[in-house]
Amino acid sequence: MTTSALGHDLTPLDSDKRQALAAELTPEERRVLLDHGTERPFCGELLDNKLQGTYHCRLCSLPLFHSNSKFDSGTGWPSFYEPIDPGHIAYIKDTSYGMVRTEVRCPRCDSHLGHVFPDGPPPTGHRYCLNSVALSFTEDAS
Repeated sequence: MTTSALGHDLTPLDSDKRQALAAELTPEERRVLLDHGTERPFCGELLDNKLQGTYHCRLCSLPLFHSNSKFDSGTGWPSFYEPIDPGHIAYIKDTSYGMVRTEVRCPRCDSHLGHVFPDGPPPTGHRYCLNSVALSFTEDAS
């Protein structure tokens, strides 16, 4: 078993488990998470979420980002400047559409989350630009 610094199991899901989880996805979630699509800007349900809490992978529920690192990038997608744990994000070189970008995926289920760019705010200078449909949100307990 591979464990993150925060103690979460990062062992890749086997094919049967991934397919069982994927069976619960909507067509739009499948298009983004499994087929590496992108939702339209300014339409995601989590774009304007201001609540304190944790954003998880929609497919396998791995915690990815805390609301403390969320910021308004003006791009139309939820944006964060750092993951909740460095091991909770996988980075893939993406050369689609004639560009060179860095795709971010869930390291446990290999779902497409979005991309990371080097134009974010301090302290990291990163902008993790994510699809709302790739995420679920759990509000912090009061």
